[in-house]
This record gives sequence, C-alpha cells and structure tokens, in this order.
Amino acid sequence: MEREVLLSIENLTVRYGKETALQIESPILIEEGDRVGIIGSNGAGKSTLIRSILGLVNYQGNICTKLTLEQIATHMQFNEYTDAMATRHIMEAILQTRLAHNQKLQELVEYFEFEDCLRKKYSKLSGGQKQRFTIILVMMQDAPLTFYDEVTSGLDFETRQKLVEKMVSWYQDKDSSLCIVSHYYEELEQLANKLLILDHGRVVDYGRKEALFHKYCGRAVIILKYTEETEALLKAYDKLASPAYLIALSCETQEKEREITSLLLAHNVDYTRSTTDIEMIYTNAKMCAKNRQRGGER
Repeated sequence: MEREVLLSIENLTVRYGKETALQIESPILIEEGDRVGIIGSNGAGKSTLIRSILGLVNYQGNICTKLTLEQIATHMQFNEYTDAMATRHIMEAILQTRLAHNQKLQELVEYFEFEDCLRKKYSKLSGGQKQRFTIILVMMQDAPLTFYDEVTSGLDFETRQKLVEKMVSWYQDKDSSLCIVSHYYEELEQLANKLLILDHGRVVDYGRKEALFHKYCGRAVIILKYTEETEALLKAYDKLASPAYLIALSCETQEKEREITSLLLAHNVDYTRSTTDIEMIYTNAKMCAKNRQRGGER
C-alpha cells in the first residue's frame, strides 16, 4: 500500500553569512511511518535541517508539507522552563489541561515513571528526569511527524537505554513518523528504519537501513578487535573502513563468510557478525563519498 508523503525537501540551501551550513540537492521524502535516523559528526547540519523545517532559520529551496506546524512535534536538544512552580503545574500550563482530568497524560506520567518528580522544581530534576519531562510534553501532541534532537545527550548508558526502550515500546504500533538526531548508533539500531547521512552540510546518502548496509558493507560484516596477530591472520582479505581498534570484513556470499569464520574459529579469535551495524554504514558511506570527491577533483 502506498504511503503518504508527509514532508519533501529538495534543492535546500542554508547559509550562515558566507558559509554554507546545509545543502540538499536530491529529494528527501519522509513518508508516513518512517523512522529516520539523522547521523553525522558535529557541524554536519543535523540541527540546521530541523530548524529549517520548522522555519527557524532562513533557507533557499523547497520544503513542502501538508502538515501545519501544530502537527509537527519537536524535542530540541536544550530546553529550559520556569522555576517558579512545580513541574506538574508547568506541564499543565503548557498542555492546557489538568493532570487529574486527562487520562492520556496520566498514562504517560506513569509510563515514564515521572510521578515522584511532579512536585519538584525543574532545576531540581536530574538530566534523565528533564528528558522524560520534555518527552512527555512532545508525546502528548500525538503528532503525525515528530523530531527528536539528541534526546539522550548527556545521560549515562543505563538511563539512555531505559529511555530508548520506552520510546521503542511507545511507538511500536503507531503510524507516527519520527526523525531522530543522535550520535549513539545503538539507539538508532532500535529506533530507525531509514538513515539520512550528513557530512559537512551535504547529504552522503538516504535510504532504508538494510539497503544502505548492503550498498556499503555487503551481505554481512564480521567484526573483531584489531591486533597485530589478527591483522596478519586476515592480510589476504579486503577490509572495510572501521575504527582503528577494529577490523571489519565484508562477506558478500555465504561461502566467504564460512571461510572467514572458520579461519577465526580455528585460531580461537572472538568476533561478531552484523547485518545492520549503523557505525559501519556511516563510516563506509563517508569513505565512498570522499573517494568520489577525490575522483571528481582529478
């Protein structure tokens, strides 16, 4: 069944002075039910993209949507609220509803285990509690399209994991479309079904996670810790781009995978196998883009 396009972006340019902060040439379509992970290093243009869509920065080009701004919910990286009242009253004032009279709000407060925070001032909340507070406000909108900008930034691993598990569960059976900016790849493994890869303000690639993995990494990837011994053992095999502490091998066929894993097992080398690793997608997509750029400069 054909899905409705909620947002399309084409020929978009954002400049800050003489600097081009973001340039999108080929169309980016976000459809109903998409969960788009937006990845890239600092300064890649991730937050600029969200601000452009929300009309918070000037841009040239086309951003088309049938949605009104009221139908687009946004969790921004930094949020501050008044300290003159308890978080419960801030919540009720922003949402223009009473907690006691709103079953959905009660369910969200309970779902995110926020009951004990309702009497606290905002400044007294921990980082994780502040994020839960803002997420409750965002989710109450039940928007067709929601942006999350570094929703778990600054939180410890356990708090991040619990928060992401809650988000995955909440959206599991919903048609909502999400755009999630994050530099934590393991979170996007759970939340995203598409990836938008940005680098220095330009689109490296956009598409379904599985298709991008196959394009840049192959059918499967074998990943193991780098040592001089493992490097020597695998010298006959072509390596994928990977962090310096790892070795990553693409397995285009089952036969190649069996050959590599048999060799590793025979030498008691531990390894992992992946068909979705977003860090590998990102690293090798960037490498391919750089190689194309170098080829074009010759």
